[in-house]
Order: sequence, then C-alpha cells, then structure tokens
Amino acid sequence: MPVTDVQTDAEALTMTLTAEFDAPVERLWRAFTDPRQLERFWGPPGWPATFPEFDFTVGGHARYFMTSPRGEKSWGSWEFLEIDAPRGFTVLDAFANEEGAPLEGMPVMRVVFAFEPTATGSRMVNTSYFASADALEQVVAFGAVEGSTMAINQLDRVLQSLREYAEGKGTQTEILDDTHVRITRLVEGPRELVWRAHQEPELLEQWMLGPDGWRMSVCEVDPAVGGRYRYEWEPVGDTPGEAFGFDGETLLSEAPRRAVTTEHMTGTDYPSTLNDLSLEEEDGVTLLTILIEYPDKQTRDMVLATGMTEGMEASYRRLEGVLERVG
Repeated sequence: MPVTDVQTDAEALTMTLTAEFDAPVERLWRAFTDPRQLERFWGPPGWPATFPEFDFTVGGHARYFMTSPRGEKSWGSWEFLEIDAPRGFTVLDAFANEEGAPLEGMPVMRVVFAFEPTATGSRMVNTSYFASADALEQVVAFGAVEGSTMAINQLDRVLQSLREYAEGKGTQTEILDDTHVRITRLVEGPRELVWRAHQEPELLEQWMLGPDGWRMSVCEVDPAVGGRYRYEWEPVGDTPGEAFGFDGETLLSEAPRRAVTTEHMTGTDYPSTLNDLSLEEEDGVTLLTILIEYPDKQTRDMVLATGMTEGMEASYRRLEGVLERVG
C-alpha cells in the first residue's frame, strides 16, 4: 500500500500523511492536478469524488463532492494559494456547501501537497495545518486518518494503466476492514457494454451463472433507483446443490459509471449486504470494481468461505465472451 505513515501532532496542530509510489514525480503531479484523474482516487472507497469546478491557478478554486452508496453528497472546496510544478501546491481546504462556500462552524485547513523524487519513484508528504486543537480533533473524529489513508491507497491504480494494474490477474478479492471487501476484475470490452451487461436481463442470463453446471432460472431487473431485482439459480442435470436466489433494491444509478444495490438471500432472514459497482474504461478495457459492505465480520467471513471469488471469475470469463458477441 502506498501510505507508509499518518501522524497527528497536537502541539504543531498538524496531520501529516506520507506515501511512496513507483512512479516519477511528474506522473504523480499529473494525477493530483487533472480533475478527471483526481476523481478516480480522491475520496475513500464508497465515497468517490466528482470535481465540477477546477481552476488550477493561484487564487483559483476547485469544488468537489463525494457521493455515498446511498446518494448523500459531502461537498468540499479548495482555494489554490501556491503552485510550484511539479514539486507541490498549497490549498485552503474547507467543508463547503454546493456553491463552494465554507460551512459555518467547520474547520478550514491549509494543506500542503509536497512531491519529491526517490530512488524507486516518488514520495508525497501531505501536511494539513489547523487553526486550533479543537479543529484538529474534530477532523480526526470525522475519520480523516482512515479516510485519507484509504483514498491515497487507491492511487496506484491511477498511476498505472488499467492493463498494467489488473491484466491477467483475474478476479481479485481484497479485505479492507471488518465489514468491507473490494472485488476487482479487468474486463475486455468498453464500459457502455459492461454496464448494459449488468442491467439487461437478456445479457445477464448469459453470463451471471457462477460455476459450470448452473443456470439462471429467474432474472427480473428494474435498474431505476428504487427499482427491485430478483435472481434465482438452479443446478442442471446431475450437478449437486439446491436452487437459491437473491433479491434487492437499486439505491444509486449513475450510468455507465456506478450502481449501488442491496443484496439479500431470498427466503432467509440473513441481513442484506450493500454492493457498490463502479466501472472505469481505458484503452478498450474496463476495470470493474465492487465494494461490498457486510453487516459484520462474521457475515463477511461466511460469504468469502463459500468460494465467491471463484464463482465470480467463472462468470466474468463468460461476460467477456458475451461482450465479444454483442460488440
């Protein structure tokens, strides 16, 4: 993981994050000064950022919002105070309203982004300066240490091309914490088609089958926000196992970039999970990421023990075949 250290200093009124990257300073600079690249990592998993305004000049402003899996938006703003390409820049960072005005009673921080070369690539030292100990404590209580660490740890996938990052690795499962798991899979095909394959029943029925020997017997999908879906599978021939299914509701839909749904095992009293699907396209391939939120660690471990990753990989191999035929 890129983040090597996060320190808070109550006397100096600072929070300092240090991260190391296998990329030159110039590449790191571009990732932080191009809003489209910033959107790919600024914001922890489950809260991706959007920058509708980005005036990268001294005295200019940037506005951004992070969107939760349930659609809530948290706004922030930057005022650019200093720019020293490619060594770093300084901003005033504020919790803001939709127009970019700082929220009354919320901390405003001076944040220095400093980039320096290393023997293997580059280092970022990100230092936030606070006006008071109360302001520092308030931001830390909001989860700034954990959130900023998880956000910056996503930067590797931006500094590399998607093919360099994920090609040939198959379906990867990463445990983020007790209740969150991230699934990634590089899919050969454009994002628009990958999105359609997750929304249209006639396509879903061709690939979302899990291991060989199973068929999808029910596929009902209303992909609109508030709409519901129901999937059921049954074994074919002599394949062992009993029919089962899942149902849920669409909480967020931002075609063709992101969809968030609940998932409940039909006919059981098991708690639902939250499945946050996001799609990124580059050079004809799409990186598919699913952030799964479980109700607790026990449920997380129980689901992972079912061979979920292997079943998903079998389905994604079929998906690529479907995309080739449709495309």
